[in-house]
Amino acid sequence: MILGVSSGFTRTLEIDGVGYRAEMSGQNLVLNLGFSHPVEIKPPAGITFSADPKARQVKISGFDKEQVGQVAANIREIRPPEPYKGKGIHYLGEHIRRKAGKSGKAKK
Repeated sequence: MILGVSSGFTRTLEIDGVGYRAEMSGQNLVLNLGFSHPVEIKPPAGITFSADPKARQVKISGFDKEQVGQVAANIREIRPPEPYKGKGIHYLGEHIRRKAGKSGKAKK
């Protein structure tokens, strides 16, 4: 708790995918994730967002470690990484287990 008050906690999310991006609109975070509409997220009290469009990263920071982690998990839940191409939102440094695609069917 002392660490949270003095330096704060941060979680970094990465966005992977063609056309997927994050930008700031005032204090709100606007995510374009391939849906028919942009997703706008308002920060709860004590949480601040910062988006880096070039690196496709979103930083969530605040003084409450549990709340920072929960907000990060809620944002990740909007478009979790899919196992075939890895597109979606994932934590910085998170390893995504990949599946093999279609391996080819034996023709009869």
